[in-house]
Amino acid sequence: MPKYILLIFFIVPLQSIAAELFITITDAAKKPLPFAVIELVNDKYPALNAPATAQVIQKDLNFQPFVSIVSQGALVEFPNLDKTRHHVYSFSPAKVFELRLYSGKPEAPVMFDQAGVVTLGCNIHDNMLAYLYVSGSQFTAMTNANGEAYFADLPQQEFEMKIWHPWQQETLPAQAIRITTGKQQLVKALNIVQQDLPGADKAGFSDY
Repeated sequence: MPKYILLIFFIVPLQSIAAELFITITDAAKKPLPFAVIELVNDKYPALNAPATAQVIQKDLNFQPFVSIVSQGALVEFPNLDKTRHHVYSFSPAKVFELRLYSGKPEAPVMFDQAGVVTLGCNIHDNMLAYLYVSGSQFTAMTNANGEAYFADLPQQEFEMKIWHPWQQETLPAQAIRITTGKQQLVKALNIVQQDLPGADKAGFSDY
């Protein structure tokens, strides 16, 4: 009696297969550039709810971390660990707020419900500076000390890629990018005005 083997094929839509993206950001002299934020924008993938309240602390008369990524709608606390009081504020269009002179932990966190870059300062200590990148996408990453950023489990879709850096000389236009199966690698060079990092936070990274 002949034997038959039943073969069953599963058709998986291409867009469901995850992909990886490696990005290296350098300055014009090809030196690795940390603190560059890369956001991949597609209306199908809005920002996810933040899992917990994020923090930007004040310590040694500096904000830590220097750059943070938070999801649109995130709550952020600003605990003061210094012995002196601080007056935290921002006049950025994405969020205008102020926390008047205080020590310890403010009564309530601040909600960042609009996407964009928020520049943080202290009304008492002019040297204090930090940035919040409020992302409207669930795919956002920041380069490390080696200028590298990594995205895993990306859908095979078209995105607008936005790149931002606190020292950039001009706003960079968004660039169309198509994510395909497997691993992709990109290298980008930015024109920046090099500045010194806040003294207490030379390796300050945060991603919420």
